[in-house]
Amino acid sequence: MEAVFQIKGLLSLPTNPRIRAFHPSHGLKQRFLSQKTKTVDGFSSLSATNHGFQKLHSFASSKVDVFGQKEKNLFICRAEAAAADEQPPLGEVEDKKPNFLGIEIATLKKIIPLGLMFFCILFNYTILRDTKDVLVITAKGSSAEIIPFLKTWVNLPMAIGFMLLYTKLSNVLSKQALFYSVILPFIAFFGAFGFVLYPLSSYIHPEMLADKLLNILGPRFLGPLAILRIWSFCLFYVMAELWGSVVISVLFWGFANQITTIEEAKKFYPLFGLGANIALIFSGRTVKYFSNMRKSLGPGVDGWAVSLKGMMSIVVLFGFIICFLYWWVNKSVPLPTRSKKKKEKPKMTTMESLKFLVSSPYIRDLATLVVAYGISINLVEVTWKSKLKAQFPSPNEYSSFMGDFSTATGVATFIMMLLSQFIFDKYGWGVAAKITPTVLLLTGVGFFSLILFGGPIAPIIAKFGMTPLLAAVYVGALQNIFSKSAKYSLFDPCKEMAYIPLDEDTKVKGKAAIDVVCNPLGKSGGALIQQFMILTFGSLANSTPYLGGVLLVIVLAWLAAAKSLDTQFTALRREEELEKEMENAEAIEIPALVENIEG
Repeated sequence: MEAVFQIKGLLSLPTNPRIRAFHPSHGLKQRFLSQKTKTVDGFSSLSATNHGFQKLHSFASSKVDVFGQKEKNLFICRAEAAAADEQPPLGEVEDKKPNFLGIEIATLKKIIPLGLMFFCILFNYTILRDTKDVLVITAKGSSAEIIPFLKTWVNLPMAIGFMLLYTKLSNVLSKQALFYSVILPFIAFFGAFGFVLYPLSSYIHPEMLADKLLNILGPRFLGPLAILRIWSFCLFYVMAELWGSVVISVLFWGFANQITTIEEAKKFYPLFGLGANIALIFSGRTVKYFSNMRKSLGPGVDGWAVSLKGMMSIVVLFGFIICFLYWWVNKSVPLPTRSKKKKEKPKMTTMESLKFLVSSPYIRDLATLVVAYGISINLVEVTWKSKLKAQFPSPNEYSSFMGDFSTATGVATFIMMLLSQFIFDKYGWGVAAKITPTVLLLTGVGFFSLILFGGPIAPIIAKFGMTPLLAAVYVGALQNIFSKSAKYSLFDPCKEMAYIPLDEDTKVKGKAAIDVVCNPLGKSGGALIQQFMILTFGSLANSTPYLGGVLLVIVLAWLAAAKSLDTQFTALRREEELEKEMENAEAIEIPALVENIEG
């Protein structure tokens, strides 16, 4: 028998066979992770399922009569034991994937295009955001008071309508078709506005009708009537707002969550904004350039129309670049494997989707974060913009200041992005999610305090060469800069990372409901609060202390939701990691060969 084994090259048996220990370099983990399986002369391999482990355990615990001895021994042998000395240990034979600067090439093929997409999207959004404010605030017969009415009565209904349409389309279209179906209408509209709608605005705006209604209803209805008076500008305002909610939150982050893993997201999501905030800086300079260019045009030339054509041309060009990058990534980058144990949920109707999302504590906490941010930033931002128009009534001056504001926001966000990686690594998701509400609360209190006590401290402010109005403008700008930089560098990555452990159905419909509806709902909620305060206390200045109290309550609710979501996110992440480990264990084959020989 020993000769037979030696001839087959399987094992050299001792004269007095005993239970043999495994080679010290070949541990249990290595034997279980080996990928080779053979069946040789009565030896059988076992797969590493739970059943297989039980079989192996039963074999190992049993005793077999070998070579006629009364004492029974078990021989667990490797099929390639004879060649063990010629092969390096399994831990040393790892497929090294190509990498660049310590990062896998496959990962770079995802991260670089995503960063470029975010750059283009945020570049466009900055131009659109600055332009929409100049259009509706400085237009004839309008003012900053139009913004609360726009957000409440126009922006919110259109956002809800889009969410319902998006939910329907997500059930019938593929992900790629859905992406193009959403982004291309935006590109077409902004191009048409710059070259068609604005040049024809004097013909398509019902200014005479708005004047008659204003004389009948009184100045209290200036805001609602301004929506009718400059309806094409208001449509541009809403489309620019939806670009931020839809293209950034739903399309880009939904696509990023689709092709990245949690580990990649934790490492690279904060870095996405580095290139994007370079876009903030450049787009701010772009707006500044076009604002100054209008001054050099001759008399009788509509400089604003010329600027719009230039800026909308850039928006259209970058929109097509976004589409190209999306197409290239889908063609060249494989999707990561997700846990197969995640059950695919059946397609649901719109009402069923809403009921499902409302019933989920996880989605409710995410919605609370988005709504709380929208209300908080809106409580401060609208008040600041009213002060801004009072300080810079000219469209040229207003637009120029907004260009500087965008550039400063980009610089601050760039610095915060560099710090965000350290914050995520050192303190984790929960702390990172709580920084934004804390920053917004502290800066908001400073802004409201300056408005409340601007009179008593006016002599002190005058020593710095500023009026209380100009000081309020600068402090409000700082509040917006710090709040937005914290949002871009910490709040957005935290929110998007929270979607990754969810199943695809909850992810798609949840993002549509939260990002498209809850975001404008938060802003509309802030606008409704401001309208109620103004009607109750007579003016925005009189309602400032109460707005500060509302801001405190909203931020506390925001912090509580972030704490609850941190617990749920951690549990879901551990569950997904455990499921992946179990799936890997089921796919492993045990290369142990077992023989039961009776003497």
